[in-house]
Amino acid sequence: MFETICGTIQADTSLPPRVAKLDILRRVLDGTLYDNLPYQFHEERNTAGEYIPLRLRRPSVRYGLCRVVVEDSVALLFSAGHFPAIDADDPALVRCLQDVIAETRLNEVMIDAAIKGSVGSVALLFRVLQGRVFFSALESLYLTPVWSAVAPDTLERVSERYKVSGADLAAQGYENIDPQGMYWFQRIWDAEAETWYLPWAVNDPLGGPVKDEQRSVTHGLGFVPVVWIRNLPGGEGVDGACTFRTAIDTNIEIDYQLSQAGRGLKYSSDPTLLIKEPATSDTEIVKGAGNALVVSEKGDAKLLEIGGTAAEAVISYVRTLREFALESVHGNRASADRLTAAQSGRALELMNQGLIWLADNLRIAYGEGGILPLLKMVVRASQIFPLVVMGQRVGALDGTQRLKLRWPRWYPLSADDRLKEAQAISTLVNAGQLSRETAVKSVAAAHGITDVEAELEAIDQDAQ
Repeated sequence: MFETICGTIQADTSLPPRVAKLDILRRVLDGTLYDNLPYQFHEERNTAGEYIPLRLRRPSVRYGLCRVVVEDSVALLFSAGHFPAIDADDPALVRCLQDVIAETRLNEVMIDAAIKGSVGSVALLFRVLQGRVFFSALESLYLTPVWSAVAPDTLERVSERYKVSGADLAAQGYENIDPQGMYWFQRIWDAEAETWYLPWAVNDPLGGPVKDEQRSVTHGLGFVPVVWIRNLPGGEGVDGACTFRTAIDTNIEIDYQLSQAGRGLKYSSDPTLLIKEPATSDTEIVKGAGNALVVSEKGDAKLLEIGGTAAEAVISYVRTLREFALESVHGNRASADRLTAAQSGRALELMNQGLIWLADNLRIAYGEGGILPLLKMVVRASQIFPLVVMGQRVGALDGTQRLKLRWPRWYPLSADDRLKEAQAISTLVNAGQLSRETAVKSVAAAHGITDVEAELEAIDQDAQ
């Protein structure tokens, strides 16, 4: 069924083949996969009286299972209680980078990036405007990365190219544009500049990219200010594996089954009347409790309706499909009905082991492969020109420091768990097997400690 629906979406052959694939996956994520189907689900016959098959109808019920899996995994990855802390040997560097994260709202940017990148890949753009740092997440649909031949892990340039209407370009201030036409838009990021090109008509055989001197910017960073993230291991080429691909077919089956069940319930509320040998053929028949149906001696009248067991069977089938789909993509299969009492953090981890496995893989792609490269760009940029962080001018940051991420626990500990952990840490510190600094770091996330050094100083002051 998925391939049938994909066949109704026309692909643009002038764009790379990966664009069509990512566009379909993005439609699944946004819930617009069925928009190209010509008929509503309740339409059973067309204007010519021909029966409309289900594959040409848009489901009346749409269960966003794929979106739910993505949002659950991203919440476990970058929500307010799960965002990682920066760790380095230089406390001043850590404080500065924490301020950069807070000012740029990197938490929100990474949530947006992880949702967009769930189709296979996403790009993070780094900019410095008037000394201030800005991050943004770019959909990789129309982006093409080129890697260095001598350093395959280093971007040489990233190109963006897609079609745009003339009306949109005119609204952006472009001149000599036909509002009714279609144009190519292109820009390229490299190690020295962000180059924009003047739009050219799609149907112009002599047209081509001409540099837009007005909008092009020379940044002089010495590196491409873009971080390319592949979502999950696997995939093809520059795109990683999609988070929800294995659940799409089952999700479509759920949508159509629920739509059919809804139609059946509507028919049950207004059943079809069947009359055998009515008394007169020209009498208008009105179905209702206040209208008696008069038939001949051998006649009969019945109501054709769907039994309740059919609807129950559909619901049971849909629940089974949902379990299979969530299992295939490592989604959250926990049910609130099974939680009869407060559970410890470890018990919740075991219950949601599949979802944690998925989020753990995403930590590699978006943490070590996303957050750390962005922060390293901030450090390198500070050595080229001064930055302004939280309204204060910042000098050159130490580029020799090794940056690390310190991830919090998957689930908060219960009161009993916190007591046992505190007793274990206290025993290790008193026995000389654990430093006070490491002890504070181990409980920092649970107690909202962002500056470990300041916390140690406060502990010493309290002791005095």
